[in-house]
Amino acid sequence: MTESRIIPPPSLAMALTPIGITLSILAVQLFIFHDFTPHIPLVVGICVTAIFALIRGYQWDDIEEGVMHTVRLAVQSIAILMLVGMIVGIWIASGTVPLLLYYGLTLLDPKIFLAASMLLCAVISLSLGTSWGTVSTVGLALVGIGVGFDIPIYWTAGAVVSGAFFGDKMSPLSDTTNLAPAVIGVDLFEHIKNMLPTTLPAMLIAFVIYLLVGFNGVSLDSDNLEKIHRITSGIEQHFDLSLWLLIPPGLVLLCSLLKLPTLPSLFVGVLSGSVVAMWFQGVGLHDAFKYMQSGYQIATGVSEIDSLLARGGIQSMAWVITLMMISLGFGGALERTRCLETIVNAILYKSKTFLRLQTSAIGTSIATNLIAGDPYLSISLPGRMFTPIYQQKGYSKLNLSRAVEEGGTLISPLVPWNAGGAVVISALGLGIAEGNIENLLYIPLAFACWLSPLISVFYAFSDRFTVLDQPILES
Repeated sequence: MTESRIIPPPSLAMALTPIGITLSILAVQLFIFHDFTPHIPLVVGICVTAIFALIRGYQWDDIEEGVMHTVRLAVQSIAILMLVGMIVGIWIASGTVPLLLYYGLTLLDPKIFLAASMLLCAVISLSLGTSWGTVSTVGLALVGIGVGFDIPIYWTAGAVVSGAFFGDKMSPLSDTTNLAPAVIGVDLFEHIKNMLPTTLPAMLIAFVIYLLVGFNGVSLDSDNLEKIHRITSGIEQHFDLSLWLLIPPGLVLLCSLLKLPTLPSLFVGVLSGSVVAMWFQGVGLHDAFKYMQSGYQIATGVSEIDSLLARGGIQSMAWVITLMMISLGFGGALERTRCLETIVNAILYKSKTFLRLQTSAIGTSIATNLIAGDPYLSISLPGRMFTPIYQQKGYSKLNLSRAVEEGGTLISPLVPWNAGGAVVISALGLGIAEGNIENLLYIPLAFACWLSPLISVFYAFSDRFTVLDQPILES
């Protein structure tokens, strides 16, 4: 087998060509065919990358190992997605999600709904350390409440994403929050502290925007009130509602506070949800298994309830899991054949000032999210490549760890073919694959996610919150 390290990196044009071809095919799929299933265009991207690599002298074994190496890194994420799918199905069957939907419709003021949704998701995600779990459970209930208030689903999704991924970014229990300092070599809590100057202003601005939208654009007329009554009455008729139904999320929160690993904590949510479903809702064991596998099914005659609660299960995550594996394979092929290395080096060559360096780090993380479709690679790859440059120039690596989180963690849910974006689209039922392209408006409406990187660039321009190493380190 040819060792990939002895083959020189490609030219910038050669490195960009397979990426450009793949993005062009994605654009045709989306804007001409109006079909948002990015799997096949990304498979074609892997093939194009392989052809270019073979021309340059690589053997197939090299390319295959690059693809499989990155796919193997996603095993834990795939396990998390499967457990999240099981939780969604069984928490609906147990009445936990319907209870949240019921109380949200009866207690929340629609004028503060969007702002409250962002704050609630932020608190839950900060506590649990998982944006995916927050979006799939609490976020799902909030989407249902938004439907009752006649708020467009993309507005609710934007608020949910803003809060959930803020919590993911700032939680010491989050995998990405631990990954960034580990790859770059800084202290976890110093890393979290250094993200506050960009993250808190972004959240505050987003909060004010959601409040203004709520007070100026949301009101309940007789039709809305009738819709809310239909939904709440339907939930009361089909579920036995009590505060005991909050046991499953309470136990998952307790596991997180005890700093138990993510997978066992989520499995506690599955088991407790099953017990609550059988005890309070009369669900049989076989039905519980079916809901965890294929999702919950309900026919109340109320279309809003049926469309919201007929979801979940491991199978509901198949679209996301396959997309994650394919996009990771594409990113792995680009990394193994040194295409990403060439692109990053071209960016580094022009990064002479701190502004250019910080902007390049954020931009590289964003580009990796766009190209490779994986939040973990968008943190680890720029982290490895930029660390020596920050050290050589005397800038603390905390600047870099903040940059890759902002371009990696926060931008992930805004890229529809990224693992984060796919989870959001699938879990919230945005229906992009069915042609509801207007629901992609959640991307610009997730204000906190894209404001934070912009604030970071502004700080770099004004030389604020720049952390220096003393003395200057030489690589």
